Amino acid sequence: MSRAALERRLSAVAGFDDPRLDLEQYPTPADLAAHLVHLADVQGDLAGRTVVDLGTGTGMLALGAATRAPARVVGLDRDRGALAVARENERRIDPAVGVAWVCGDATRPPLDLGGATVVMNPPFGAQRGNAHADRAFLSTAADLGAVSYSIHNAGSREFVESFAADEGGEVTHAFRAALTLPRQFDHQTSDREVLDAEAFRIVWTP
Repeated sequence: MSRAALERRLSAVAGFDDPRLDLEQYPTPADLAAHLVHLADVQGDLAGRTVVDLGTGTGMLALGAATRAPARVVGLDRDRGALAVARENERRIDPAVGVAWVCGDATRPPLDLGGATVVMNPPFGAQRGNAHADRAFLSTAADLGAVSYSIHNAGSREFVESFAADEGGEVTHAFRAALTLPRQFDHQTSDREVLDAEAFRIVWTP
């Protein structure tokens, strides 16, 4: 399946029924998810591998990965409501490999999946009391992952590269991205908002 075909398929993934601002529950756009999954596929990080989507939300990245012949896929999120939507989305997408949806804190995962490929769109830490939230997700990725793919706020490259180096990892790919988000919270003033973002592939040393 081409990247464009994957984007079309993922466009059927529904967003949050009742998004939580404290968890920064913004949907991952289908085009960005397809880009990230396609890169992971080309790099040989999906087929035959265990894939973990940290903070999976309604399952966009997990479901994209599940179309690329992984050994298994785990979608982890602390919000049971989001996971219920993810299960419905799995029925819509009908990937060849099923996803195990697990309720738990992505920063303290209730599972041991060392050597996995991690995919994630963590909270950017923009909300009060949520500062450095992406750092905690990266720390989990360093513990679980052989390689990770993650989306961060624009201007995060220096931080991500420094964090990875401190953990014995290396950023091998980085690219700019745009998150086009629908209006879903009262503080948003327009029907659509475009956030500048950056995405990274990190190889973690065992």
